[in-house]
Amino acid sequence: MFTRRLIATAAAAGMALTLAACGGGTGTPGSTDGAGGDGIKIGIKFDQPGLGLREGNEYTGFDVEVAKYVAQELGHAEGDIEWIESPSAQRETLIETDQVDLIFATYSITDSRKERVSFAGPYFIAGQGLLVRADDSSITGQDTLGGKKLCSVTGSTPAQKIKDAYPDVELQEFGTYSECLPALLNGTIDAVTTDDTILAGFAAQEQYAGKLKLAGEPFTTENYGIGLKKGDVELCEKVNAAVTKMVDEGAWEAAIEKTLGAADYTPGPGNPPTPAACS
Repeated sequence: MFTRRLIATAAAAGMALTLAACGGGTGTPGSTDGAGGDGIKIGIKFDQPGLGLREGNEYTGFDVEVAKYVAQELGHAEGDIEWIESPSAQRETLIETDQVDLIFATYSITDSRKERVSFAGPYFIAGQGLLVRADDSSITGQDTLGGKKLCSVTGSTPAQKIKDAYPDVELQEFGTYSECLPALLNGTIDAVTTDDTILAGFAAQEQYAGKLKLAGEPFTTENYGIGLKKGDVELCEKVNAAVTKMVDEGAWEAAIEKTLGAADYTPGPGNPPTPAACS
């Protein structure tokens, strides 16, 4: 179990995340902020608290921490990074058209995506989880979902998983996960479901302290990779070396505590992962 050695840091990170509960990202898809010139262009999410969140010119989250570490190992100071919003549906295009050099954006490694881009990593193994009210002991995992009301995002993989595997669950779908939270807090729904990392990010926000918790173990496997130009083995190997060093030095664990520790989040089995061979 990870200890909460960095409680003060996590609390500060939680304060930096509070605006995310109001909705999605603050920029338009593909929008940028940061240093230009000969720096490095890194794609992240702008609207995922605890993972990739933009507030003004500030960027926070675990993906951001990993990206900054990798960039430094590649010879780029934090001020050299140009942060580019990378919505899920646009990630491959952003890489193929050279709008980004690397993407750290809860980017699951899949065979279909490998047809268009290459991946370093994985640097994290996530899984579909459940976010419930802190005082709710009726949901302890996927085996206790019968007859419950869940919320997820329209058209998402987690929503489809619930539809396919749990037909007795009443699923409500919204446009963003933040829209599910008021319904969860007022008891209209029983749980929110998506990647456990995303749920932990919401739970870590200051306004939800003591009100929300993750229930049970993840029940899917999502290998978060670092997207890059297809076939760029040299860059892939450098990124993998940086990720390995981050883990070995303890900076990976510290980043988890800094960004998700306020939610009492413990990474699931297989973490921290060993990056796969580049090809």
